[in-house]
Amino acid sequence: MSTRIQVDTKTFVRFWLVILGFALAAFFIYQASTALIIIGASIFLAVAISPLVKKLAHLIPGRGRTAPTALAYIIVVGVLIAIISIVTPVVIHESVRFVGNLPQTIDGATGNLDGLTEFGKRIGIDNLPEQINRAIESFSNSFVENFGNNLLNSVSAVASFVAATILLLVLTFLMLMEGPTLIKNFWKAFNANPRARRAEKILDRMAQVVARYVTGALTVSLINGCATTLVVFTLSAIFGFLSSGLAVPFGMITGILSLIPMFGSFIGGSIVSILLTFNSPAAGIIFFIYILIYLQIEANFISPKVQSRGMKLPALVVLSAVTIGVYMFGLIGAIVAIPIAGCIKILIDEFAAEDNDEKPKAKLATATATSDSEKPSAQAN
Repeated sequence: MSTRIQVDTKTFVRFWLVILGFALAAFFIYQASTALIIIGASIFLAVAISPLVKKLAHLIPGRGRTAPTALAYIIVVGVLIAIISIVTPVVIHESVRFVGNLPQTIDGATGNLDGLTEFGKRIGIDNLPEQINRAIESFSNSFVENFGNNLLNSVSAVASFVAATILLLVLTFLMLMEGPTLIKNFWKAFNANPRARRAEKILDRMAQVVARYVTGALTVSLINGCATTLVVFTLSAIFGFLSSGLAVPFGMITGILSLIPMFGSFIGGSIVSILLTFNSPAAGIIFFIYILIYLQIEANFISPKVQSRGMKLPALVVLSAVTIGVYMFGLIGAIVAIPIAGCIKILIDEFAAEDNDEKPKAKLATATATSDSEKPSAQAN
């Protein structure tokens, strides 16, 4: 038995217009994905910097919001520029120096390995150590020679990155300056609607979550960087393999990378261990052992103590959020994944609380209606 469905022309056209509208919206979002990421990052930075602006506003009374905002902005940008200008030359210099000295290092390490020569003879290669040294030397020479060319070829990518960074900084500054006023005027337009007040409180709680997370993460990062600086300075004094001035850049490396949730501290410690191994293998091994011990202290004592007022999300939720953030937006996604998960938790808690508040009201209304319906029958009796 067949059923015939009739659809009028207007319904048919509206259906396909809705489909077309969603398709166009998805296309425009995809085309503007970079711009949306920049705007989202600027909102995140503005919320993260706002506590510093409030503290400076208390220290600079009677100046309005312009002076504290400008001072906080200058402090943050100045710190970022200082970190980049200190860390980048050190990493490049140590890497290039290591690659340039790699043939001599391998030659000294394999010169006395008779077993390698015997293994080469067994597989039909009489001069296996020499061929390995030749290949490594060719790689190191080509790396050093092509380093400048590769740098020049990536000028367009660097220019795009610089333009996006400048746009991000400008948007962040404008949001710090004009954002509070725009938000206040937006909520005034609803004329103190109860749902609007509830939404405003939810957004305020989300902003507090982001600010607390950033403050705690920066505190843990600062502790990590200072500890690394002290350890590297001590190792340099004991082994005498490098200038003690490199201790601060190495501390900055671990401090910055520790901002990446879950694995950032280990990545930063591993990079510093490798850079130390370039100068002294013993120092690199000692520092790697230190970073393994420090990670346990940080995970069990420092982070819980510093971020005790944070979101208190389960480890499974944190790891899942970081994984999704990495695969969706890369490094930026990994950094903002945890505060976003905290904001989602606030939404879930609020909706659950609203549902729990509405249930007693519904029961009360049902009970009232039932009692009202029973009154006439009682009077009749």
